[in-house]
Amino acid sequence: MDGWDAAKFEAMIEEATVDAYTEEQQLTGLFTLLDEHLALPFTTAVLGVEVTVRGVDLTPDGRIVALCSRGRVRQSIGILDLPLPSPAPEGAEWIEAYRHWAGFPRNWLVRKG
Repeated sequence: MDGWDAAKFEAMIEEATVDAYTEEQQLTGLFTLLDEHLALPFTTAVLGVEVTVRGVDLTPDGRIVALCSRGRVRQSIGILDLPLPSPAPEGAEWIEAYRHWAGFPRNWLVRKG
């Protein structure tokens, strides 16, 4: 995702949140576009363990989570806390746009190599 800057993320956020007046509506707009554009499944490592991200969900308490699995084990992980693989999956720029909206630094969890 090199070459992405704050202005591009802000344009994406504007696209996702047009006509959204509350933070909850903005979150729903961001979730919708993230869900539409993120290429699934993909694998990444969480605490050194390889997992498969099979989907994303919006929780009742207002968090976007990644639906992860390893074998028969299933775990939801906050998308803000999800390390992305390198290279990142198609559509991962929507995760970065959400991180930007939420005030997280860009690429702070991209796994190298």
